[in-house]
Amino acid sequence: MSEQNNKSFNFLLADDHSLIRQGLVFLLEDMEENHTIFQASTQQSALEAVRDNRIDIAIIDAHFPDGNSLAILPEIKQINPGIKILIFTGIDENIHSLRYLNAGADGFLSKMSDEVIIEEAIKKMMSNGEYISPVTQMLLLNSMKNPGMINPLSSLTERELQIAEMYAEGLGNLEIAGQLDVKQNTVSTIKRRIFDKLRIDNLVELIELIRNSQ
Repeated sequence: MSEQNNKSFNFLLADDHSLIRQGLVFLLEDMEENHTIFQASTQQSALEAVRDNRIDIAIIDAHFPDGNSLAILPEIKQINPGIKILIFTGIDENIHSLRYLNAGADGFLSKMSDEVIIEEAIKKMMSNGEYISPVTQMLLLNSMKNPGMINPLSSLTERELQIAEMYAEGLGNLEIAGQLDVKQNTVSTIKRRIFDKLRIDNLVELIELIRNSQ
């Protein structure tokens, strides 16, 4: 056991997949640190665990059946300002990590990472209270030059954002064209431009970006 980590840490492992949580349990046991583990499979149970226990480090997935973690990060920090949050997820770090850090997370880690990297990230969370991967470090540097990276929607023009929001409301090309009094192929052209700017491939990703930015 490392000297700097003689203290006991309370971990919250929040993921709707029990195999992911169990894998983290095994990893923490192998690290031979003093720790207590709490588990949650939904956003609601994660919030309850934070309210009911003194959690030091929360390792939280980005998505749950009952919502996106972006929505609860500020609430978790309000309940326990000292808690450190590591987002452990399968979503693209290049696109999403800054938005989670901006919402209150202290680290962002891909589930595709090697076990050595995952262990390193947890140790950094324990010793420094944060984990910033090389990828996210570069994103942070770039975001200083381009603040719009944190909210990718800020790269859209007013008309593009209007149409993106109409898609998110469930409208199709024909309905959007009718409401805006433009041709359908104009809407299709703008849609392609929106996808290119946001680096997404489908409406599901667009709807997620719109919801997460609200």
